[in-house]
Amino acid sequence: MFTRDGASAFKKDLTNTLRLCKALGDPHKRFKSVHIAGTNGKGSTSHMLAAILQAAGYKTGLYTSPHLLDFRERIRVNGAMIAEQAVADFVSRHEQLIELVQPSFFEVTAVMSFDHFAAERVDIAIVETGLGGRLDSTNVITPSLSIITNIGYDHTNMLGNTLQEIAMEKAGIIKPGVPVVIGEWQMEVTGIFERIATETGSTITYASQQRRVEIVRQDADYMHLKAIRRDEIAASAFRLDLKGTYQMKNLVTVLSAVDELRSNGFVINNAHVEQALMQVQGLTGLMGRWQTLSTGPLIICDTGHNTDGWREILANIAATPHRVLHMVIGVMRDKDLDRMLPLLPEGAQYYFCEVAMPRALPASELREIAGRYGLKGDFFPDVAAAVQAARQHASIPDLIFVGGSTFIVADALAILGTKA
Repeated sequence: MFTRDGASAFKKDLTNTLRLCKALGDPHKRFKSVHIAGTNGKGSTSHMLAAILQAAGYKTGLYTSPHLLDFRERIRVNGAMIAEQAVADFVSRHEQLIELVQPSFFEVTAVMSFDHFAAERVDIAIVETGLGGRLDSTNVITPSLSIITNIGYDHTNMLGNTLQEIAMEKAGIIKPGVPVVIGEWQMEVTGIFERIATETGSTITYASQQRRVEIVRQDADYMHLKAIRRDEIAASAFRLDLKGTYQMKNLVTVLSAVDELRSNGFVINNAHVEQALMQVQGLTGLMGRWQTLSTGPLIICDTGHNTDGWREILANIAATPHRVLHMVIGVMRDKDLDRMLPLLPEGAQYYFCEVAMPRALPASELREIAGRYGLKGDFFPDVAAAVQAARQHASIPDLIFVGGSTFIVADALAILGTKA
């Protein structure tokens, strides 16, 4: 319901989740886990880490949100989605309990994932928060490791209007005695993380201070990277099948997380890391991260949708050779357009569109607001019509970008397929 309706369907309380878990025998206590929060990058980080643990031979659960094409994408074991029958059986078996507790969609889905991971006897589960951290439905677990990728402006109507307020919500996943990896050191919020880590007796590591990652080159299949530890001279080479340049930041976070897991007794060698990063999409089913949908002209989609996400997308667009830029975009009503729209290039041709859900901002309204920032184009009733118009107007050397919302990307994937 949050997907459809927004803040009105978001429940800021862990009571329902704990009540459901207790009725099911506390499945969240029957497996080891890594808990991941953050404004940007937590999805890619979750999938990379899951791929590495799979390559190291561990039976690995993965809980993420939202899904793009199939609800079952949210709950995976070793990359395999939960079976349709398992979803149906869970709902049927616990229908009376669900009716009694009246949980949100997120709460039921989180508990379903815990139940599935416990039943499958996973060695470890990577659990991504849905929204925030402190009061997110997933925050009933006590993980072996907590990860916070970064702090930026998103969902400010629910998490707070300042970076400090948002950081407090994300930092809510830090548990007593559990180490935490912070992906990016940010002056505005580091004091908050330091204070909470001290209060909980948790060791804190800033991944961005441990390593730097550089792009060596890119080809059709991989982004070739080198990672250099702060205390070492030699670099480690990696080939990553996720080709957005923003993955450099996520890789730094993942490598620090691997260090912590090794300290926790997990056997993960360098070959496991190298092999996994070459096939993250194949091992985990990740989609929508700087993903090529078609060539001639090149069509790329990306699920980045907040201010920091757009900055990364625009850096990738600038680094991609093209003649004319065609932007197929749509947004949700709760996005801060006054922060986002000034970032977008005025020289592009825009195709404003919407998805069929109440949260979507009508394409006509988006065009009107965008026009105030010098962004010109037409509006279309859906993603399919916008993509078709962009393809008709684009020449072979042009670039068509599709994004602005996870749901816009989902429709584009359904239209154009899932070519990695």
